[in-house]
Amino acid sequence: MLSDSPSVSVLIADDNMTDRMLLSSIVRRQGHHVLQAGNGEEAVKVFEQMRPQIVLLDVMMPVMDGFEAARRIKALAGEALVPVIFLTSMTEDDALVRCLEAGGDDFLPKPYNQIILAAKIHAMERMRRLQATVLKQRDELARHHGHLLNEQRVAKAVFDQVAHSGCLGAANIRYLQSPYALFNGDLLLAAASPGGDLHVLLGDFTGHGLPAAVGAMPLADVFYGMTAKGYGLSETLREMNAKLKRILPPDMFCCATLISVSVNRRVLEVWNGGMPDGYILRKDGGRVSTPSRALPLGILSPERFDPSTQVYPVEEGDRIFLLSDGVIETANNHETLFGAERLEAVLDRNVDRDRLFEDIREALQVFHGETRDDVSMVQVRVVDSASLPPVALAPERGQPTPRDWSVSFEFRAETLKRYNPLPFLLQLLQEVQGLRGQSGALYSVLTELYSNALEHGVLGLDSTLKRDAEGFGRYYQLREERLRELQRGYVKVSLVVEPEGQGGGRLIIFIEDSGDGFDVPATLRQVGEGLGYSGRGMKLVRALSRSATWADDGRSARVEFAWEGQA
Repeated sequence: MLSDSPSVSVLIADDNMTDRMLLSSIVRRQGHHVLQAGNGEEAVKVFEQMRPQIVLLDVMMPVMDGFEAARRIKALAGEALVPVIFLTSMTEDDALVRCLEAGGDDFLPKPYNQIILAAKIHAMERMRRLQATVLKQRDELARHHGHLLNEQRVAKAVFDQVAHSGCLGAANIRYLQSPYALFNGDLLLAAASPGGDLHVLLGDFTGHGLPAAVGAMPLADVFYGMTAKGYGLSETLREMNAKLKRILPPDMFCCATLISVSVNRRVLEVWNGGMPDGYILRKDGGRVSTPSRALPLGILSPERFDPSTQVYPVEEGDRIFLLSDGVIETANNHETLFGAERLEAVLDRNVDRDRLFEDIREALQVFHGETRDDVSMVQVRVVDSASLPPVALAPERGQPTPRDWSVSFEFRAETLKRYNPLPFLLQLLQEVQGLRGQSGALYSVLTELYSNALEHGVLGLDSTLKRDAEGFGRYYQLREERLRELQRGYVKVSLVVEPEGQGGGRLIIFIEDSGDGFDVPATLRQVGEGLGYSGRGMKLVRALSRSATWADDGRSARVEFAWEGQA
């Protein structure tokens, strides 16, 4: 007997009583519990009732032979390993093969050798316990996996409520997300700003599943909160990067493309940090790429992070196409990547922009590609801001609102370089109940007035540069350069709220800058003559407000809004 052999229950089935008693005596002396059967049918019944751990089975027995008994015992055992050792004096290869095919695990030749018998029982018990451990671990893993999937489903349901609380359902947005895992590592958000600009973020967190979504909730919270308050891309990017840098481990970050589409100003603003090239698909068939020029979010400290954006002219009917790297990194059987060149070939062949996603998927099928990452695509059609979903207004708190007040600010060079005062001003004006219904128009007017004062007044930029796409790019390049070098200058903003009529009121906005001024009549004539982008802001201000006038050679502007009293 092997000293370390554990005690097990052994079923011995043999029609020869002498052999059965001899073998039973040997097995008992080795410390095991013995069950006996005189034929195959009895062996099956005993096994079904007593569930022994090892079976010693004679091949040739009456009523039911050992082959059939072994098959039935294995079927009753199911997934559990019950070793069957055939007792046989046969030596023919065919007979031994039949034993294995019937489910036998080993052979014990007659006459019996006690040492060999003990070794075989010990080895079979070790295999049985190993199999039982594997099955137990499998079941535990299945339970843990079920718990994890349930947690992911709950987290996904919560996240979807947050991530899709914007305007992804707008008629001018089409998107496709094919998650590699239940929880998509790709993040797609869209929201309209108070001024009617459309902000869209496509992000790609490192990894897959729940760990990849650790930063998704706070990122969505920052995106929606700051967009609703009227912050631009630069301010939003700074806050998102700082938050991810603070909460994510060092090996996690988020590649992202963030865009702002303004039809009123015919401007597309893009920040691309580590994502594949995006594309502006012109309505006339042209194509412009928007490459990555920055590191992903969450890598650099706030002091080193650069939120500089690229600005492109757009027209109604143009489309902006963004994608995650799951498309271009799709590989075929030869480990060849689909790549950017094949994607751009599809873009060039695409005639019907509404079928672009289908054309790309068909190209991937022809390529015989196998997706290894989350695949996300989004296409934004440039439309008039009036067709976008309305921006949610500040909720009515039931508190009295100020009706007769004024305030003035002077923003100087160091502030102009780093601070956008528009969200602060808008939040201040949202305290006036009568202005809440005009928040979009109010923000658009404030944006135009402030941009004109800063860009044309303080920075001295010539709006006629924006007559074509090349001049458009040069204009915004000069804007960044002059803003960085700014040493002096100011923009003054005064707000006056006065009661008017029965419960109504008016808002008067005064904006003044330190620039050299400009020829107001000539600029307005350029707008009427359709000369590029110059002067469009002045026309927009007049269209959205009750009145708008410029004085002091264009260095100051006075704009008025009004509202009626509630019945």
